[in-house]
Parts: sequence; C-alpha cells; structure tokens
Amino acid sequence: MLHSLKALDGFKIAATDGELGHVRDIYFDDQKWTVRYFEVDTGGWLSGRNVLLSPASVEGVDWDNERLLVKLTRAQVENSPGLDTALPVSRQHELALSRYYGTPHYWNGPFIWGYTAFPMLVDPIPWDPTTDQLAAQPVDEQPAEGDPHLRTKDEVVGYQIQASDGVVGHVEDFLFDPRDWSIRLMLVDTRDWLPGRHVLISPARIRAVIWEEKAVQVRASRGEIENSPEYDTRNPPDGAAADELFRQPAENRPARSSGDSGNLFW
Repeated sequence: MLHSLKALDGFKIAATDGELGHVRDIYFDDQKWTVRYFEVDTGGWLSGRNVLLSPASVEGVDWDNERLLVKLTRAQVENSPGLDTALPVSRQHELALSRYYGTPHYWNGPFIWGYTAFPMLVDPIPWDPTTDQLAAQPVDEQPAEGDPHLRTKDEVVGYQIQASDGVVGHVEDFLFDPRDWSIRLMLVDTRDWLPGRHVLISPARIRAVIWEEKAVQVRASRGEIENSPEYDTRNPPDGAAADELFRQPAENRPARSSGDSGNLFW
C-alpha cells in the first residue's frame, strides 16, 4: 500500500534509547523521485537544533502511534552534522552525513539508492569527541560539487500543475512506497478547474519542475487529467502495479490509442 507523505508531518522519532524529536519536513530529489531525508526538529532536547536523517536509518513505521523507528541512539543524532535551514542542502553536507552515518552515496550507481534498490546502513565512521570531527576522512571518488536536486515537500505542495493546454490544479500531496521510500504518485487537487476532484499522476509524467514559477509541468492535457484515476482515501492504490511504470521512461512506453482514457498511472 502507498502512503501519504504529508501524513508523516509531526511523526515522532523513536531512537533505540528514547524519543528525540519529530518530523518537520521531508526532502526528496526531483530526478529519481525518492525520499532522501527527514528534517527532524529536536525541540528542547538539543536546543531546537534541526538534523537530517536518512530513510536508511528507519527500521519501521508505527502508523498507529505516529512514530518513525530508527536504528540510532540519541547520542548518535546529538553528534551528527547539523542543518542550516536557511541554506539549501549541499552535496558537501550530504557527504558529511554519509560518512557519519555510514550510508552509501545514493547519487552513484544505477538504482534509486545508488548500487542498491533499498536504503541501507553500512559501518559508519565514528565521531571523535576530542577533535569534534569524524575520526577519519576517506578520499571521495565522487566530487562534492553539483546540485543534489533536493526539494522539500512543504516547498512543492501548492505548486500549480501546468498541463499541455493550461493550468489544471495544484500539487496536494505525494504517495510513497515505504519499502524503498520512492515517490510513486503525485496527488493533484483540481478544484481550481474540476471542483472537488483529487487525481493521481505518476512522476514519470512530469516534464519539469519550474521552481521560479512554482509550477509542475506534466506530459498530459487537461482532458487526460479529467479522465485520470480519482484518489479514494478509503482504498489507497497499491505500489506494485505502478512500480514498473514508474521506472519505465516515457519514450519506451507503448503507443496510446485515440480511445485511451488517459490513465496517468503511466
């Protein structure tokens, strides 16, 4: 079953030795459409210090009690590289997080998590409290420069949806697969044009995200979106059916007939 990304807002972070804060926002990348980090507000525990945690540290989601269960101690999070919320997340900061927590570089390799299809932890490099830095600084094969293409959920929710023939609504939410934290579907509120309808579009149909215009361009007409699947909160879609369609490039999909109803799970 796919789950709402917005539903994770406020979820408590349960470390192995106690709670350490709550989810403030979520970072995803707009190339492979995958959740990369949870921005965690540590509240009074660390004087309001915000940190980033990778899905690789999550061992389970307690939906009933609204908690993310992480394979970390409070001390590990306390000593982790901090987050400057006034600046975009840089590749340098990601490298520091990768070294500290022992997460592989997801931007290397052919899969959504680099050389693996699922997030995972490896042996982390320990933090040296005497020098207040990592105990070792290995040479990185991947240059630290470059745009990591990380965007926050709160930033993109509300962006206009630009179909090929005009504006049709706005981004309402994203649906993700908790097995690998990939974003499978985008939830679009069409009440600006089709009152009361919420429809689903695969990220594979997104042509571009125009940050300056606060807009998402999609490879679909307004008519196609009108005939696309409506979101039923009582019966959320299953990620298995959309899994291959999500990864399949648009140019490799079979041609659509003129009578096609415009299923935007494509």
